[in-house]
Amino acid sequence: MSAKRTEEITPFLAVEVFERAQELERQGHEVIHLEFGEPDFETPAVIREAAERALRDGRTKYTHSLGILPLREAIAEHYLKTYGVAVSPDQVLVTAGTSPAMLLLFTAFLGSGDEVILSDPHYACYPNFIRYAEGRAVYVPAFEDDAFQFRPEAVAERLGAGTKVILINSPANPTGTLLSAERMAALADLTDRGPWIVSDEIYHGLVYEGKEHTILEFTDRAFVLNGFSKAYAMTGWRLGYLIAPKTFIRTLQKLHQNFFISANDFIQWAGVAALREAGEEVVRFRRIFDERRRATVAGLRAIGLGVGPEPTGAFYVLANARRFTQRSYDFAFEILQHAHVALTPGIDFGANAEGYLRVSYANALPRIEEGLRRLGGFLQARPSP
Repeated sequence: MSAKRTEEITPFLAVEVFERAQELERQGHEVIHLEFGEPDFETPAVIREAAERALRDGRTKYTHSLGILPLREAIAEHYLKTYGVAVSPDQVLVTAGTSPAMLLLFTAFLGSGDEVILSDPHYACYPNFIRYAEGRAVYVPAFEDDAFQFRPEAVAERLGAGTKVILINSPANPTGTLLSAERMAALADLTDRGPWIVSDEIYHGLVYEGKEHTILEFTDRAFVLNGFSKAYAMTGWRLGYLIAPKTFIRTLQKLHQNFFISANDFIQWAGVAALREAGEEVVRFRRIFDERRRATVAGLRAIGLGVGPEPTGAFYVLANARRFTQRSYDFAFEILQHAHVALTPGIDFGANAEGYLRVSYANALPRIEEGLRRLGGFLQARPSP
């Protein structure tokens, strides 16, 4: 018999789709992968070389539980240079990916029944982190005609005595939405009523229109989640970090010591190189992603899937398929089975995304175009519901 908190964890449907796609590939089918948010680029050479150099230098031991000081200093320098925000290296906790940082944060911060306000749609795993920490997710709908932006006035209406956290993600998964500075400032103002803000900034660096802002520009009552997976094409390296107010960092550090000890030594040195030497590669990646974004949006509209205001960050389009289905889970697996195109069902991201499909344009442009061609043929041949 498993513990109740583990029984409540729901499957991650992007992974379920991927694993079914692998079964089809083992049967000899060619599948176009548009389900995962994983850049198809090689990690920049300067980062790989830094890891190799660290290995040669024997950087294979435990490190300080907060992370090596040069990396924490580089993170602080990055936030000062990019956003004009002063962060002390002593406020930074380096982890083996951003997900462990989130797990530690919610474990430390939430008590039984504490409420976390999420947008709907939202990243699929957020509710599971909250449930595991015995918190409760409270959903505020975001709508396609408003570019799926969090509405501060709607958040304010859901604040209550049990509200501990407002969780924001900009640019957002699954919508590609970039929150405006005005809305971020309005959300930050709500911290005067008691809650803290947790800002997931993992897609910073991948913005095509407008400018991303860190929540730390607007309030100190905030925690920041970030990492190297997306902008630096380092998903498999598993390197992330948490920026926390100084009064909380010791508690988080003790949890990290007990559960994880430290992030990998040589990989942290790769992170230093990423922040200090790979800026030109990030710019190149962003330019390529922007080309893919435009092609994906145009292609989806051409085959009859709805795209309202265009996504301006990350590498996702949440495409409206409600003219074809109200059951995105079944529809995504039907597409996979018959068209051999892997997409993530919208229901994975909340009730307000039901009837949508998340399309990732992290794959190469020819693969995206082939996937859209197959998807268009499937929709054209499929009987109307």
